Amino acid sequence: MIMLYFSGTGNSKYIAELFCSCMKANSLSAESYSIEEKHNFGKLISSSEIIGFCYPIYGSRVPRIMREFVKTYMEFIKNKKLIIFCTQLIFSGDGARVFTDMFPKNFIEVIYAEHFFMPNNICNFFLLPTASKGKIKKYLTRAERKMQFVCNNIKKRIVKKRGFNFISRILGLAQGLFMPIIEKKALDSVRVNNDCTQCRLCVSICPMKNLEYQNGKIVHKHNCTICYRCVNKCPQKAITVFFHGKVREQYKGLETG
Repeated sequence: MIMLYFSGTGNSKYIAELFCSCMKANSLSAESYSIEEKHNFGKLISSSEIIGFCYPIYGSRVPRIMREFVKTYMEFIKNKKLIIFCTQLIFSGDGARVFTDMFPKNFIEVIYAEHFFMPNNICNFFLLPTASKGKIKKYLTRAERKMQFVCNNIKKRIVKKRGFNFISRILGLAQGLFMPIIEKKALDSVRVNNDCTQCRLCVSICPMKNLEYQNGKIVHKHNCTICYRCVNKCPQKAITVFFHGKVREQYKGLETG
């Protein structure tokens, strides 16, 4: 099996790689691949019976970059068995289930779906503080414990689909109601302030190739997927996306020291 993931600042990558490591410990083959990498994904998907997908959930909505990836490789995914993981800060309700909304009825078979709570990466909104090292360790401990449970279930062919019940769908609907509007607004929401030194790191790491260096400044191409990678990686804290409060302590990923 393979696990395909999109990770803005490292949380979903960690879960995808943790899954593969756990499955290998259970004597089952599993390899993880970022959808940003250059691979023959059609061949990878075609040659695998079980396909995993892992992504951060935004208000019960799959990130646009992952939706576009699925659309590109839709014909290869048909009739596959899927494992769906989503990472979240706040309970999304049906964050894993909404992935299936991209497919026609009976197009795929979901054999497992689960949610993983991970640290906040929105570093410039006062209601969402950046996690301390101690709190990050707690997130990791909880994720590792849950992943052991998940992998044991998969090995035993126990099917579990988190977020597929009626109550979860209602909670997801409530959270996702305004996400299309937010997503549309975010396309044009990137701001770069005067602290920018034009180091161009943001240009090189943007998963959407949304940022460019033009005439001595960083400009955007109206294609942001709200992953917050540039906001957290900018050495000068000069970039904001959607929320435009001052960047406080950046989220450096799952480095606990």
